[in-house]
Amino acid sequence: MRTRRWSSAGLAVLVLVSLTACGGGDSKNLVSHYTEETETVNLFSPMEKTDPDAENVARTASDQTVTMAEEALNVTVVYRTYTAEDYQDKTYDEVCLDRARNNMDDLYLLNPDTILALGAEGKLMDLSGLDSAKNLREIIRTANTVDGKLVAIPQEVVAYGLFVNKDLFDRYHLDLPETPEDFLECCRVFQENGIEIPVGANRWWLETFVFAQAYAELYNGGNTEAEIAALNSGAARYSDYMRPGFEFLQTLMDRGYIDAEKALVSEAIEGEGEDFLAGKTPIVMAYWGAANTDTAYGKTDFTMEVIGFPSRLGQMPVMPMTGWAVGAEAEHAGDAMAVLDIITSDEALSLYSKINRVISPSKNVSVECVPALKPLNERIEEGVYVLGSNASMNVEQWGNTCRIVRELLGGATVDECMAAFDALQDAALNG
Repeated sequence: MRTRRWSSAGLAVLVLVSLTACGGGDSKNLVSHYTEETETVNLFSPMEKTDPDAENVARTASDQTVTMAEEALNVTVVYRTYTAEDYQDKTYDEVCLDRARNNMDDLYLLNPDTILALGAEGKLMDLSGLDSAKNLREIIRTANTVDGKLVAIPQEVVAYGLFVNKDLFDRYHLDLPETPEDFLECCRVFQENGIEIPVGANRWWLETFVFAQAYAELYNGGNTEAEIAALNSGAARYSDYMRPGFEFLQTLMDRGYIDAEKALVSEAIEGEGEDFLAGKTPIVMAYWGAANTDTAYGKTDFTMEVIGFPSRLGQMPVMPMTGWAVGAEAEHAGDAMAVLDIITSDEALSLYSKINRVISPSKNVSVECVPALKPLNERIEEGVYVLGSNASMNVEQWGNTCRIVRELLGGATVDECMAAFDALQDAALNG
């Protein structure tokens, strides 16, 4: 998988899983066969519109919704795509920032850190007036609102959970963990029974443990807006929220429950997937869609369940957000808005969710999930989750937390990691 190149935080793996390559460059990958009779909308994303040698359900579903818009509006959507080769060492996020700031495209698929940055700079259109925006779940509005403007809308809600080998838990008479203490006890039992490394980890996704413990009460305690306001004003410190999760990760490392050296250099799924599928590793972390596809964990030789991460409030799903956005000064902004309104309509999202079997951003669209995902889905339907990204926070969460977790894996102390959060918060307060 080469999805790792389009996001500094690895989030792109979630939305467009199993991309055979991360799209294309400026010119060689443009779909140029459009006629003069139709209007054109330029779309920048990490994927090709077509690749005859690849099977990608996510791409197929997205393409079908784009086709709905093309036919309804008599427009042609021209895909402009990203490859690491064309952009050398630039991440997808860096390229998106450059292109959006220079009005090079109309419609962009953005990661949460990029949504926050471009929204704060006034580079994205306010989408709150779209018909499709009226049907959004409140979580979508919260995560993608910057300075009072809804600046991005996704086609799916990405949820992270713990993928567990239920057969191994049953073999050692273990209940699925609810709290951090439960989790550590399960790891202890596994290790005492010869499973040397109970938790398979990679360099992107350990921050999910941190978010579950940092923000369980913030998002589920009935005082979310006030707590975020305190963080944005400096009355509260991000480091105070983050410390328990980082201390938990340090404990996992100290006890050998995760291999920090391996995790630091391992890509998502590539580093831990083989041992999990072979029944050697009882626990990994991954995104919702990984349970739906044969290329990840969709077919196992054991009973798999997907649960939330351990927290003081029990199993906690973690939900970061990506989204489609329109450039504020895009050449074809009006047509791009119309396209976005159609591809995020209930009709299009019903098709998309049915094909991909994912959580829809629309409160009116639901889909039957695979059995392995039901424990995670039940928590989400109860309204119990934390956001891994939230544009209303003045410090970007997903990418920064991922980066600082990697510093911990590389030998930084918890105190040094907390100092990094303090520095980010101070910069936001002074900026």
